[in-house]
Amino acid sequence: MKLNRQLFLTFISSVACAAPLMMASQSALAWGDEGHMVVGLIASNYLTDNVRSQVDAILANDSSGLTAGDIASEATWADKYRNSHRETAAWHFVDTEISDGDIDAACFGHPSLPANTPASGGVAQDCVVDKVDQFALELRDPNTDPAERLLALQFLLHFVGDMHQPLHSSDSHDRGGNDETVSATGIAAGKLHAYWDTAFVNKLGTDQNKVASALIAKITKAQIAQWQQQTPRDWSLEAFDLARTDAYGKLPTPGSTGKYKLPASYVSNATSVVALQLSRAGVRLAKILNDALGGNAVSGASIFVSPFGEKK
Repeated sequence: MKLNRQLFLTFISSVACAAPLMMASQSALAWGDEGHMVVGLIASNYLTDNVRSQVDAILANDSSGLTAGDIASEATWADKYRNSHRETAAWHFVDTEISDGDIDAACFGHPSLPANTPASGGVAQDCVVDKVDQFALELRDPNTDPAERLLALQFLLHFVGDMHQPLHSSDSHDRGGNDETVSATGIAAGKLHAYWDTAFVNKLGTDQNKVASALIAKITKAQIAQWQQQTPRDWSLEAFDLARTDAYGKLPTPGSTGKYKLPASYVSNATSVVALQLSRAGVRLAKILNDALGGNAVSGASIFVSPFGEKK
């Protein structure tokens, strides 16, 4: 179903009258607002002072009214923007099939941007891995038009988080878990994808500032050094592996109606995986922004003052 979901999104985006239906039915958001805000807060903790000032200055030009202008709020912007720009819908995920692991097929063969076309005007059939690479290049280029630079930053704040949600970097012929109905003790029944988007994030706490602060306190210098290695493609494949082994791999046998009752062990493990992925996403987002805007990438030897008062 990988291509079905991607082609469906593209088809719907080309039919204006179908947009309201699409907004009502499409539930693949990749972290809820809280998860994306946590990623933004973690990233902010690891930005150099110079880069944080540049980020704030760029975001001050956002007149869309879709979110507040702070880093954490702007990390949710791309989901709101998608509601009226359905051509960006497929950019939020990469449906690498569990059955074959072919990320190149999931990225539509990595289409090139047409000549003199900004990343924000790229083709609808593209994946989150390619869009992160494209927008990072734009943010790094001092000649990028200011309006496009703002879009590049806004998309990066969101897309780096997206690719770390395991079910946004994978598919098992079920629209990234959107066709699987699950339930668990203390959690309302819903789709597997939504559980990974929000339910397991909520298990960490409902105050994004406190959640981010708690996760930052556990991130070690060795983890920072390790997590920032490799490329966005590698990060997506890492999330794919977690989908294969945990999100899908630890599912219990479905009931007679095809629905899954998740045991406490699954919920506990998934919550730990979500905490890890939010932490990785925040640290890696900081690296992309520090590199693109001229700061030094985070290293184990660096000291940064956290917005929560800690020093890392």
